[in-house]
Amino acid sequence: MSRNITRRKLLARAAAGFCLSPSLAELLAAEEKRAFKIGVCDWSIGCCQDPSALELAARAGLDGVEVSFNGGPKFDLREEVVREQYRAAAEKHRVEICSLAMGVLNRVPYASDPRAPRWVEESIGVMEKMGVRVILLAFFSAGDIQGDRELQANVIRNLKKVAPRAEKAGVTLGLESWLNAEEHMRILDAVGSAAVKVYYDVYNMAQRGYDISKEIRQLGNRICQFHMKEGNNRLLGQGIVDFPKVRDAIDAIGYRGWLVMEGATVKNRSAVECHRDNQRYLRSLFPAS
Repeated sequence: MSRNITRRKLLARAAAGFCLSPSLAELLAAEEKRAFKIGVCDWSIGCCQDPSALELAARAGLDGVEVSFNGGPKFDLREEVVREQYRAAAEKHRVEICSLAMGVLNRVPYASDPRAPRWVEESIGVMEKMGVRVILLAFFSAGDIQGDRELQANVIRNLKKVAPRAEKAGVTLGLESWLNAEEHMRILDAVGSAAVKVYYDVYNMAQRGYDISKEIRQLGNRICQFHMKEGNNRLLGQGIVDFPKVRDAIDAIGYRGWLVMEGATVKNRSAVECHRDNQRYLRSLFPAS
């Protein structure tokens, strides 16, 4: 075969059934997969804990959805029939479930409510059955642990108990809180498990006054996933977050994976329209390959 043939031509011939073995064709096709995938939180597209979020995400041109795992009578992911509804929606609309999120912990604190650790443990079984690798554990509102070492000690204690099961399942528990990088690392070090990492929200941290470019570099591979977020009535790239600097920091730590949009909607436009624009902006900074 001529050495002058381009990779694009190789792929074209593979698709047409010419000259390449299936294994080589698959290898080349795999290299075409997106280095960054763009998703959205189901609550940010107006369908919290509802499979219809996947259809809306597809309409916005997105790769995936972060699905709420909050329990309750409707669309409870602990039920197989509900998981099947999500699987069917994902297949139909060709949209992935990039992660789960336990926003319920904002009102049922993981640090103090005995129900919360049980729910987190149940989430691991759900992730195994759904093939999802990351779940966001939220620490805001009633669940806030900033400045309270006793509550943080309770979180460490709970995470130590559940981390071995998460390790065995090959899943990650991502902490999202108001804590800075050093405070997060103190908790991660105390837990001592690769299954517990930080879910980093660029807007929340910028709003707190942290140097997010520095923090991303500090945390490095201890970040499991990112929220690409902006404040009220601002699209991505139009608010306080310097996304080009975020891209530089993400490059510096070698992260390649999901970027999940949250917030970043404006008045008088639908969430689908807003996130269609948001994903175009992100893809200009974080290309497919």
